[in-house]
Amino acid sequence: MSAKAISEQTGKEFLYKYICTSAAVQNRFRYASVTSETDWDRLSQEHPWLLTERLVVKPDQLIKRRGKLGLVGINLDLQGVREWLKARLMRETTVGKAKGVLKNFLIEPFVPHPQDEEFYVCIYATREGDHVLFHHEGGVEVGDVDAKAQRLMVAVDEKLSEDQVTEHLLTHVPDEKKEVLASFIVGLFNFYEDLYFTYLEINPIVVTKDGVYVLDMAAKIDATADYICKAKWGDVEFPPPFGREAYPEEAYIADLDAKSGASLKLTLLNPNGRIWTMVAGGGASVVYSDTICDLGGVDELANYGEYSGAPSEQQTYDYAKTILSLMTREKHPQGKVLIIGGSIANFTNVAATFKGIVRAIKDYQGPLKEHEVTIFVRRGGPNYQEGLRVMGEVGKTTGIPIHVFGTETHMTAIVGMALGHRPIPNQPPMDAHTANFLLNASSSAMTPATTRTASFSESRKSNDVTPAKKSKAGLPADSLCLLVNLAKATTLFGKQTKTIVWGMQTRAVQGMLDFDYVCSRDEPSVAAMVYPFTGDHKQKFYWGHKEILVPVYKNMADAMKKHTEVDVLISFASLRSAFDSTMEAMQYPQIHTIAIIAEGIPEAQTRKIIKVADEKGVTIIGPATVGGIKPGCFKIGNTGGMLDNILASKLYRPGSVAYVSRSGGMSNELNNIISRTTDGVCEGVAIGGDRYPGSTFMDHVLRYQDTPGVKMIIVLGEIGGTEEYKICQGIKEGRITKPVVWLLIQRQALMSWGMTVYDELVANGTIIPADEVPPPTVPMDYSWARELGLIRKPASFMTSICDERGQELIYAGMPITEVFKEEMGLGGVLGLLWFQRRLPRYACQFIEMCLMVTADHGPAVSGAHNTIVCARAGKDLISSLTSGLLTIGDRFGGALDAAAKQFSKAFDSGMLPMEFVNKMKKDGKLIMGIGHRVKSINNPDMRVQILKDFVKQHFPSTQLLDYALDVEKITTSKKPNLILNVDGFIGVAFVDLLRTCGGFTRDEADEFVEIGALNGIFVLGRSMGFIGHYLDQKRLKQGLYRHPWDDISYVLPEHMSM
Repeated sequence: MSAKAISEQTGKEFLYKYICTSAAVQNRFRYASVTSETDWDRLSQEHPWLLTERLVVKPDQLIKRRGKLGLVGINLDLQGVREWLKARLMRETTVGKAKGVLKNFLIEPFVPHPQDEEFYVCIYATREGDHVLFHHEGGVEVGDVDAKAQRLMVAVDEKLSEDQVTEHLLTHVPDEKKEVLASFIVGLFNFYEDLYFTYLEINPIVVTKDGVYVLDMAAKIDATADYICKAKWGDVEFPPPFGREAYPEEAYIADLDAKSGASLKLTLLNPNGRIWTMVAGGGASVVYSDTICDLGGVDELANYGEYSGAPSEQQTYDYAKTILSLMTREKHPQGKVLIIGGSIANFTNVAATFKGIVRAIKDYQGPLKEHEVTIFVRRGGPNYQEGLRVMGEVGKTTGIPIHVFGTETHMTAIVGMALGHRPIPNQPPMDAHTANFLLNASSSAMTPATTRTASFSESRKSNDVTPAKKSKAGLPADSLCLLVNLAKATTLFGKQTKTIVWGMQTRAVQGMLDFDYVCSRDEPSVAAMVYPFTGDHKQKFYWGHKEILVPVYKNMADAMKKHTEVDVLISFASLRSAFDSTMEAMQYPQIHTIAIIAEGIPEAQTRKIIKVADEKGVTIIGPATVGGIKPGCFKIGNTGGMLDNILASKLYRPGSVAYVSRSGGMSNELNNIISRTTDGVCEGVAIGGDRYPGSTFMDHVLRYQDTPGVKMIIVLGEIGGTEEYKICQGIKEGRITKPVVWLLIQRQALMSWGMTVYDELVANGTIIPADEVPPPTVPMDYSWARELGLIRKPASFMTSICDERGQELIYAGMPITEVFKEEMGLGGVLGLLWFQRRLPRYACQFIEMCLMVTADHGPAVSGAHNTIVCARAGKDLISSLTSGLLTIGDRFGGALDAAAKQFSKAFDSGMLPMEFVNKMKKDGKLIMGIGHRVKSINNPDMRVQILKDFVKQHFPSTQLLDYALDVEKITTSKKPNLILNVDGFIGVAFVDLLRTCGGFTRDEADEFVEIGALNGIFVLGRSMGFIGHYLDQKRLKQGLYRHPWDDISYVLPEHMSM
């Protein structure tokens, strides 16, 4: 739930900071928090009023009725508070059925007052608006305020006035206090709205001649509004309910969840319990927990939680290892069980998520066996067969008993097996491989021509359809079903339905188009997409075998204007933008249905959406939903899963059973069950898991009642809520006459009751099953076929130095975290990426020194000159840098490779230094790496000297360098500037390094020289200098460079000279 309780201290801090009222609110910020770690001397210094006033002390741990429980110390001095706390602080206490330790206390000034100055006020949210309750008698003995209090409902998006408060709430309040209370309650209501509270109770609120005192307060805020209220809330801590500890593992998973687009939840109920769960999906997590409790495992249920939303392998691994770590800390005499369950996934790659779980099981195989853990697995969805296979294999290789089941076994069957209530089958039957559903069974590779001109139900003759019983006329005016907006459409989707998809969800759109194709629709259901972050363009998709283009618009107005046939919007907008985009969409009368996929939209925003939708006759599906499906006609986004499940569940043609569910994953489970036990689904909607779904169970049940093709209705409910009563009332009043199967999500119940009802409808002729017509074949996407291991192809590229695909970047086999942990530096990284070796420390240092000495050589050299000219011409950094780099070659900077090759060849051939010099002279070739314009034997280059000292000290051998220095002695004897320059030195020293560091064979070392690795040193180093020159010119704001005439020698043909 998004509504989370906050501590009394946090609630009062918010109120004192942000309430706006003319009433004088007393004792602002006069509270002190006490724990077992409190330094009393420091506390009294920070709050000097503790030493001078009478005090009240009470636990601040979400405990109700503290006064009746004797947990409030009243009218004490500070010493009295300390004495009172001695008997209670860090002591175990029972509150109701919950046992917990009293850890946090709140001290406040005592407010002496008579009983008649105490009042009660409470504000709480409902779907229609916010209810304000007020009672003129507050305090410990307030009693049943629901029955006694005056109440006023403020409709969504409306304001509360002081006149309304006075007229409706303050009828029993003395006249002299009405003005103060009216102002305070209005201010409190505005504060409640502004900070996204969902519940706020003050009991008592005391009104004296001095002003208003807030004595006791309980509150909940909408945690999903954090992105709106962060500036005011700050970092809010949500304390656990009394009796349940806050565990660091819960905080760890909550942090993972906050950093992920997936959903990761964990609540520890009983760390010593023997029954642990790792469930995929929010709805499924409720199913499994409910079933465990129903089968007598409530006292042994250790945790509650879920992983969903396609978490990555690493995220699933982190989640799984946390649970495995927790369950292998304390042994249980009966051993332990782990239930890895889930419904049939819509879009999560089951095999990919199971990889993370398998990794965790392998890491914990020792403790799992020691604690006698048995694992039960049940899952379905994309690539689930591979996931189950891998899970079964890890059981065999580790020796851990792992029992694996797929969609052929109902979800909750593994709970009965785990708790010993039913036998474990030895070899459960497995469904066909995912791919089998997608490949044409005929020998022809071509897609057959469309054989159906109508959907499953449309092909039936009218006289084969038994008309539904008519509902009773003349219903009473106060009938509940009149609350349903009659202006909304009964039929949301049809064979011609067109939609706009908000968001660049290409996978979901392709899934919709594939569904359209197997349903034999004439045209794709997606008319356009809206994506505000790019300009108008077209996006490529597949329609069967063909490629088609779907227009993408930057703004919704253009899309609506150009596609007037569209009446459905599917919004994949994020939780931050879903409200604005939905409100904008409802301004267009053509839109009748909006599906909001996003999870985590603040409840206040959802209620505003619902209000506007009711006014405009728009049906909202969601938020926090996968959507809905009408077989043979239309599906929303990822509903129904991938094509294998679409075909297996026969969703390509309509049946006779309609359902409404909260959970998206559970709705897919229903698709599977209904297809196995009846003639299939006529329509299905997942209304979403939020407290205020845009449309309710009752809305859709009434639609199904009025839909001729629907013969039977299934409602898949969850614990809590009052929807059952509304539907029962509708049945009682005669508004609902079709058979309704209501389930609190136990599949076995549906398998039995659902089949019984369906069989009766077939027997009496209400449902007439039709013959199956095979759907067209849709080619499998290449990426998915490869994921399933059905195809292979040679890669376009091969790489052996870096892998970015996993959770962590890897350089030549070394994770990036290890690179930093080992402090490898830039030289070490270069060694990994260039040479695929972890080089010795001295080699890394030498590389870094080479980069430093080659970084720059002034603005006059050709590379720097070109960079400067480009920069002054207004070119960008990349263009200017490239201009400088293009000058590097044999004449400038490119001598490293050439010097290394020349000197190596001469040395390896046994040629004496003098022979080498003479041969180069005879051949008319320059010795690369010899010579300098400025430096000489008498004016040595300090860069070379620094490198030489380091190499001589650290390199194991310097044979080639010594050879080059002997050559230098010969060349400088002829001319002093013919020295071994920095390029030549780095070239020959690098050859010595490659040959003698122990990391390369002789052939490998020679290959790196041959392919130009050494010039890379100069290119990388000098790039730093070129960038420096670029930035320097920009910083100095130098204008366009023009070379001066007097520095150019104009040599023209004589007859054209001036």
